[in-house]
Amino acid sequence: MTDTTSRTRSAGLRALLPALIGAAIVVLLAILPLLNVEVPGILPGPTYTPGTLALLSLCMVYAALALSYNMLLGTAGLLSFGHALYFGAGAYGLGIVLQYLQVPLWPGILIAVLGGLVIAAVTGAISLRVTGIPFAMVTLAFAQAMSLLVRRNAQITGGEEGMSLPTAHVPDWLIGVINTRNLYWVALVVVVIVYLIALWVDRSRLGRIAQATRENELRVRVLGLSPYLAKLIVFVAAAIGASLAGIAYMLLQSGTQPQAVSADLTITVLVMLVLGGVGFRWGAVVGGVVYTLLDQRLTVLSRSDAIAGLPDMLRVPLAEPLFILGVLFILVVMFLPGGIAGTVDSLMRRRRARRTGDLPGDVEIAPEHEQVRA
Repeated sequence: MTDTTSRTRSAGLRALLPALIGAAIVVLLAILPLLNVEVPGILPGPTYTPGTLALLSLCMVYAALALSYNMLLGTAGLLSFGHALYFGAGAYGLGIVLQYLQVPLWPGILIAVLGGLVIAAVTGAISLRVTGIPFAMVTLAFAQAMSLLVRRNAQITGGEEGMSLPTAHVPDWLIGVINTRNLYWVALVVVVIVYLIALWVDRSRLGRIAQATRENELRVRVLGLSPYLAKLIVFVAAAIGASLAGIAYMLLQSGTQPQAVSADLTITVLVMLVLGGVGFRWGAVVGGVVYTLLDQRLTVLSRSDAIAGLPDMLRVPLAEPLFILGVLFILVVMFLPGGIAGTVDSLMRRRRARRTGDLPGDVEIAPEHEQVRA
């Protein structure tokens, strides 16, 4: 009886541990702008400086975007090439609402999110009529159409030059380099909100139906369930997360560009997700942060004197950050097929199996897209 109670208590503590770790990480990130922490080679300066806070804020924006895409690919198994459409809808939507409706920031954010929700409901209802590659192509077509609208309507969106944030309706504490710390906290709040949305999706009944549909849609239909509705709700939830990330990007950068709705951004987010680990919420966050840090720091490295002094055979490829990122991506796919999170999860399972004395055949191995509890 005592052993049973101890095991139950240990299981409860293990289930609670990820939530405690997550809360501790959020608290640490919240106080980071108040600390003097330096990470040479990764961060451009101490954590309280505007340049470092701006970089960390951008990392969190892309982490939120990767989290939203993980709801599609990791939970529902939907490969979309148009997810950037909803990121751009949040960014451009906020700018258009503030400029033309002349409303304060917070109602403007709500209207922009609702706009992204409506666009997602319409495009998702059409796209989900097909599956697989046809689905990916339909989502790509919607994104390309939106990109064309953005570029051709310069009087509204700014065209190729992009759209600036209408600061007249934005509180002073969110404008300017001096307020980068506040923008950092806004980005952190967005990551937490998107994470909670992803957590709800994964643990809800509809999310579980979407996961089952990913594995075997025919079986779900035989059970009398509606895979279409489940996938549509996950699709819309992912779009809301992307819209929130777009809104944070608009505030952080004080504007946006047509690239925010391009297919290139979706491919970049897909790379982030593969790097971090498809199907793992914390892996999506890590992938977004690591990719953004690499992208920013490799750009600085490519312009350094150390690279400029190398022979042409080495200098030419190393001067291109995308080349280095491409090589790293290939290495991850070849040697870490589960991404960072998948590799860590596999190692932890093996360690747990050795500790409990389970035979290798008895160890329950998670499927490729299984969600971790963190």
